Amino acid sequence: MPGGRLTQQERQQIALGLADGLAYAEIARRLDRPTSTITREVMRNGGPAAYRADLAHRATERRAHQRRQAQPRGREAPPQAHGRDPEAVREYEETFTTVLMQSGLPKMTARVLVSLYTADAGSLTAAELVRNLQVSPASVSKAVAFLEGQGLIRREREEGRRERYFADDDVWYQSMIAASRSHTLLVETARQGVSILGPDSPAAARLENIARFMDFVSESLTRAAEQAREILHPKTGAAPGGAPDAGPDRA
Repeated sequence: MPGGRLTQQERQQIALGLADGLAYAEIARRLDRPTSTITREVMRNGGPAAYRADLAHRATERRAHQRRQAQPRGREAPPQAHGRDPEAVREYEETFTTVLMQSGLPKMTARVLVSLYTADAGSLTAAELVRNLQVSPASVSKAVAFLEGQGLIRREREEGRRERYFADDDVWYQSMIAASRSHTLLVETARQGVSILGPDSPAAARLENIARFMDFVSESLTRAAEQAREILHPKTGAAPGGAPDAGPDRA
């Protein structure tokens, strides 16, 4: 598998593959590249409908130039823990950010979440996020507020006024339960429309179909999340904070 950055010719092949309706995996196979590389390349350069090889190539060169300017001369990047390759870590964080953006997260929100996921401690302060991401405190604050509202992170106040943000092992369970609750609200709202629009009307039938579908999805999602939590959590060892994991709540 070739390493290094994509060449302009490879980007042209990506554009041709997208025009032919090929999946990312097939384009990656033809170029002998990881699928994640193709996904990141397309999503950070306009998406499948707007991708242009020449514009993508120029944008990549511009970003590389900006990174070189941001790095002071004669100063090397700090060493990574566990002997990690700093460039490989950065590329992986970009890939992970792109995947989360595909799921609907804004870019800055995705970057903050990836920073928390890839931190060995599983937590960072606002100051550490600002320094690591090279963004403003306001950007971090906005992203943190969104993530906390979605149940994807939690915060704890340390001594003084400093806050620390955590991405726990249980985060996806909590997120799925929150999503299930939002589906339940959609079901209730759709069924309100059935009575208002008249049970025999085409519009009411459409809303009832939405309600039934989302009701089924919500129940299935909750059941799957509970089962996964019960099966997988005992294998993680200890819950956050060092205490043994007591398993799913039964309240």
